[in-house]
Order: sequence, then structure tokens, then C-alpha cells
Amino acid sequence: MSAATIDRVLRPERQKYQLKGRAHTRPGTLLKHQIPLRTFSEWDEQRPGFLEIDLVGHDGGVIDSLHAFTLNATDVATGWTVCVPLKNKAQVWSFAGLQQIRAKLPFSLLGIDSDNGSEFINESFFTYCQKEKITFTRSRPYRKNDSCFVEQKNYSVVRRAVGYQRCDTDEQLRLLAQLYEPLDLYTNFFQPSMKLKSKERHGARVTKKYHQARTPYQRVLESSFIDEQTKQQLRQRYQLLNPAQLKRQLERWQRKLLATAARPRRHGQRLATKRILARRKAVEMLRLRKATNRVASLSRLEKSAQKAA
Repeated sequence: MSAATIDRVLRPERQKYQLKGRAHTRPGTLLKHQIPLRTFSEWDEQRPGFLEIDLVGHDGGVIDSLHAFTLNATDVATGWTVCVPLKNKAQVWSFAGLQQIRAKLPFSLLGIDSDNGSEFINESFFTYCQKEKITFTRSRPYRKNDSCFVEQKNYSVVRRAVGYQRCDTDEQLRLLAQLYEPLDLYTNFFQPSMKLKSKERHGARVTKKYHQARTPYQRVLESSFIDEQTKQQLRQRYQLLNPAQLKRQLERWQRKLLATAARPRRHGQRLATKRILARRKAVEMLRLRKATNRVASLSRLEKSAQKAA
């Protein structure tokens, strides 16, 4: 048997054990109809301050509510990205994460766009945005392209830095917070990215043109909506940063976080073992019920035959 044949035969089994990002969004019906779908008439994509926000789950392949999340926020105009670790996806932690993100932004928060999860579509977010005069919109259900800016950063920033391992302890939550400090600086000041300039369709072919690659820091400096005092503060902060040092700090926290990955895997194995045992027990109980019903049916038949005789 050739190597290609073996690889083709084993591919379904390999996919079963491959860790992937899981969707944790549960529709939030509360206030859903009061929060409008995102329309670009209310958004100025050339002005910094309009963010897309999303949660990234660190479940390690075991779906439950006992693991950490990362609240990721990306500015549409500049690509400025801020990550905040959350203990879980409860409303209280999501709301606290939004306030932390707002404090870290170098510009004013003008609007947020989220998915339809109950961690965002709730009274706390709705009241806070109304009070602070922040535009609050939501994407269409099951349309990830509506949040393409933050979805892109979910992989290129969060997944590439943290991976798909499970994080469910206080120690791992602390390591995530320490990891995101150099990661935010490294991403926003030293990682350039391209933005789509135009897109034209010619039959079945789509031609895309992009702007020259810029870092979020450079886009903030080029923006006419940012005051000169803020730009000067960013320039002074940029002069104090060393990308090589930030990279070493990032790798050090990644190694420490990776060293804690063994315990979550054992936890996941225990959960899987419990589920297998529970499934076997349920099958045995079903067989026992069927056998009991069969015996009862035979007893009724015998009594009926005796009465007939």
C-alpha cells in the first residue's frame, strides 16, 4: 500500500483529533430588535474609533463554559487591535473587558459592532452605549464576513500567539494578560498590514487592489481625525520601544503558557472518559429495559393462555 493511499485512509481519523476553533456564540434575544444591524451610513470607516469586537474561546477542543476567552477588538480604519483575556463569557466579564479596551485605545471610542451573542446583546452593553453616545450595531446572524476585520485578527493575532490549547485556570488567565501586553505593542507599532483599496469584477474574475502596507501606528499618524497631542504621545512611546525585546518577551510568556497545557489535556481526557462511561451505562440501561419488557410480555402471554384454557 502506497503512502498516498495510507494518508487518504487515515485522513478522517486524523481530523477527529485535530484541534480547531469552535463557535461559542449563542443568540441573545434580549434587546436584539432594539440594536440595529450594521449599516455603513452610520459608520465612517475612514475615522478611527469604530471597532469590531468578538470573542475567541480557549477550550482546547472540549466545549463547556469553564474556560477562558479573549475579547478581541479591531479598529476598522487603522487596524489597531487590543486583546483582553476574560475568565469566561459572562456578561459581567465581557462588559469589564470592553471598558479595559476603551482605556487602552489611543483615540475615542465612537462605535462597536458585535455578533448576536448574549455576551454582547444585553442590557449592560445597550445602556452603556446609550449613556456614552457610542454607536452600537450588530452583524447579521451566521454571516462572519460582516465582521471580517476582527475575524481576520482572531487568527493572525490571537490564534498565532496563543494557539488552540485549553486555558481554564487563574494562572493561565494571568499569563494571557501578561502575554497580551507585549503582543498589543508589537502588533500595533511594528506589524504592517494591507487594506483593500478597490475591487472590480470582470465576469468570473475579481481584481483587487490594495493600499501600501502600513502599521496601525502609521495609519493613526496619517489620520486627520487624531489631534496632534495624541500623535506626539504615540511618537514618544514608539521611540521607547524595541521590537526585538518585545518579541523576546512575547516568546517567554508563550513558553510559560505552553508549559501549563498538560493539565488541561488531562482534564479533557477525564471528561471524555466520563462521557464514554456514561454512554456505555445508558446503553446497558436501555438493554436492561428491553429485556425487562420482553420478560413482562412473556408473562402476560402465559397468563392469557392460562385464562383461555
